[in-house]
Amino acid sequence: MNKPKLAGLHARVYGKVQGVGFRYSTVMKARHLNLSGYARNMPDSSVEVLAEGARENLESLLGWLNRGPSSAVVTKVDHRYVSYGGTYRSFGLEY
Repeated sequence: MNKPKLAGLHARVYGKVQGVGFRYSTVMKARHLNLSGYARNMPDSSVEVLAEGARENLESLLGWLNRGPSSAVVTKVDHRYVSYGGTYRSFGLEY
């Protein structure tokens, strides 16, 4: 069996994404996908997400970030893939 290719994903999610459970839902989705990292609110009303793990799972998370939970209205997601750093043990909230 091949080892999954590990990578990182840095994303900023814009729209109505604060105060609607977006971060909490992102944590649940990322944990389900066995990713580590964080989600946090930014001063400009966006949400920043940094995730690490298998590339295919990051792609699934990115697809989900473009929709978010039903209470959110996502207007734009800026993202880039970065090198895997192995920095995080789990996925959680940062403040």
